[in-house]
Amino acid sequence: MNPTPMLGVRDLVVAYGAIPALHGIDLFVQKGEIVTLIGANGAGKTTTLRTISGLLKPRRGAITYDGRDITGVKPHVITALGVSHVPEGRGIFANLTVADNLELGAYLRKDRVTDAEYERIFSLFPVLKERIKQNAGTLSGGEQQMLAISRALMSKPTVLLLDEPSLGLAPQLVQTIFRVIKEINAEGTTILLVEQNAHMALLTAHRGYVMETGRIVLTDDTKTLLASDRVKHAYLGG
Repeated sequence: MNPTPMLGVRDLVVAYGAIPALHGIDLFVQKGEIVTLIGANGAGKTTTLRTISGLLKPRRGAITYDGRDITGVKPHVITALGVSHVPEGRGIFANLTVADNLELGAYLRKDRVTDAEYERIFSLFPVLKERIKQNAGTLSGGEQQMLAISRALMSKPTVLLLDEPSLGLAPQLVQTIFRVIKEINAEGTTILLVEQNAHMALLTAHRGYVMETGRIVLTDDTKTLLASDRVKHAYLGG
């Protein structure tokens, strides 16, 4: 293991008022990996991503990005450093066009967005090119998810945090989203993926963490987790 992971979480404790959500979790993501965080609803997966991206402040613990402490740093600063978050529910601007949403994704960049970057987005999701002048609110759920991922990519992240990218999508679209996640990773983006569809997540990622009630209860490479009786019974319908 590289001593300095791309993303590191150590002894992270988070609470909503008096209600504890994370009980001192540890996890890391090495450069170039896809790591997935699986678990039941309410296990603390979304809380973990929201804390990494600066939307929540931890009670205790440390978050590092490429060796730099980003604990408690404001979300826009974290995005500008290279960590982009695609939240559950997509978080697009429904009353703005697809083009405007993509442009806003690049808002914090100091350099100019190139035509090649737009072409890269359209090669990943061709339908967005057809919808470029439409208001984002008129897109289907699957198209909105494609836009949310594309908007995050416009900030040129080195780390992408994905929260439930396949939620509510038709099976064919789920396949598309996971294929693109692999493509984005193959091009050099490190990914931390939270996903209800544990089977697809474990087939896509390199390593996984299993979360239960705010604690990491299991971690291993995904091949081992897929074969684990505990994981099969709890999350894979085995």
